[in-house]
Amino acid sequence: MKPKQSRRQGSGPTIADVAREAGVSPMTVSRVINGEDNVRARTREIVNAAIKALGYTPNSAARSLAGGAQIKIGLLHSNLSASYLSAFLIGALEQSSRYNIQLVVEHCDVSLNAEAVAARMLSGGVEAMLLPPPLSDLPEVLEVLESSDTPAVLIASEQARNNISVVKIDDYQAAYEMTRHIVSLGHQRIGFITGDCGQQVSRRRLEGYRRALKDSALPLIDELVVDGLFTYRSGLRGAERLLDLAQPPSAIFACNDEMAAATISVAQRRGLDVPRDLTVCGFDDTAVATTIWPELTTIHQPVVDMSRAAVDLLVRKVRAVRAGEAENGQQVQLDFTLIRRRSDAPPKR
Repeated sequence: MKPKQSRRQGSGPTIADVAREAGVSPMTVSRVINGEDNVRARTREIVNAAIKALGYTPNSAARSLAGGAQIKIGLLHSNLSASYLSAFLIGALEQSSRYNIQLVVEHCDVSLNAEAVAARMLSGGVEAMLLPPPLSDLPEVLEVLESSDTPAVLIASEQARNNISVVKIDDYQAAYEMTRHIVSLGHQRIGFITGDCGQQVSRRRLEGYRRALKDSALPLIDELVVDGLFTYRSGLRGAERLLDLAQPPSAIFACNDEMAAATISVAQRRGLDVPRDLTVCGFDDTAVATTIWPELTTIHQPVVDMSRAAVDLLVRKVRAVRAGEAENGQQVQLDFTLIRRRSDAPPKR
């Protein structure tokens, strides 16, 4: 098992370290670094003191990649879990402070105005776009980007093309390995709470779960797969359905940590001990995984590093566009890790 580290090995202090030292958000640190005037004087003093104490300096080599002129990147998000969005913003803000970047963050309703918000950001001077799911799978937004030749990076999408790059992990293999791990503990009835079926990551994780059962010579039982939406509330509903079965599962694998946390809550309300009576596993390794009890066995998805890599790709693409150079979209796949904590155990005999 790979040990988790609070800081990238061999690196200096990050914007997240400064935020923790100052007791503020990474966004506030970024505003101070970029000289924005919407920060109170006392807060600015505290952040600057933390920067000095930690010896934090923006990476001048990285800034030079932007060609000197400021780059304006848009980050458009919709319906992300709070813990995922927080981690994603840390990485994006950190890289934005190292490059000469103005990061414009906008929220939209995926079912109402996503393409309109994207178009408005482009008309406001945004040169490149960063899209985490579910927007990375939304055809209407991709159409706006492709029709305007806007460089973009999609998070957890499937295929790079033209001006559009992709940063992801192997969600299929990660779900496969987690399911095989649960089987190795002795579980045979394993429930699965899906994510939003409209997202590619949800489908790949479900495929990995099913393939692992097949390779373990276990039957695929339809009633053990219930719909979720990557939200805590949908996790509550999914867990209730699974535990209401005449023969409930001895383990539940939820498609993200928030739904896994909801599953633990339902189990505990019913007087079940996790993991003695029910194994529960999640996905993402966001902050919630270690702020509940028992702490979650989960797949560590390097969300912060994914957003850092996405900003790197966008800067290079914008620099190439400004220089009149052709550069096709790229695909970057980062590693995942199965993190075993306290929420899994062999089935009760």
